[in-house]
Amino acid sequence: MTDTAPETPKKLTSDEKRRMKSAARLYAVQALFQMEAAGQGVDRVAREFESYRFGLALEEGEEALAEGDMNLFRRLLDDAVMWQAKIDQATDRALVAKWPIDRIDPVLRALFRAAGAELVNPATPARVVINEFVEVARAFFPDGKEPKFVNAVLDHMAREIRPEAF
Repeated sequence: MTDTAPETPKKLTSDEKRRMKSAARLYAVQALFQMEAAGQGVDRVAREFESYRFGLALEEGEEALAEGDMNLFRRLLDDAVMWQAKIDQATDRALVAKWPIDRIDPVLRALFRAAGAELVNPATPARVVINEFVEVARAFFPDGKEPKFVNAVLDHMAREIRPEAF
């Protein structure tokens, strides 16, 4: 029997870190959607995603789902729940008066809540948040007009929540 030294964790490149953050944003939108659709709490859904979805292989031979930045994922969920009223009000003001947040697609509602949670926390530049969540919208709506709609709403929200960034 031979002793082998434990592997040293591989240092992530900036591109890998960026992909992990993008995956965390996508997972946060999915988790917020699931919380609303199934009436589940944040802790339960977060544990499910962290335990069963991050890096999960879908089918034999298929590529594993992307590893997500668990810290960003958890922060987005926690902040979206903590600041939901503020985020929803900012979203309402960014939407046309006849389309309050409770009338829009639930995936878009989850996306706006996740993006709003990241806008409330100034760790990420506002323009990066907008760009990242427009990409998330493209993942959910690849052939629709939703990404342009998301861009316009998030631009309005960002200017309200973080006017100093513009």
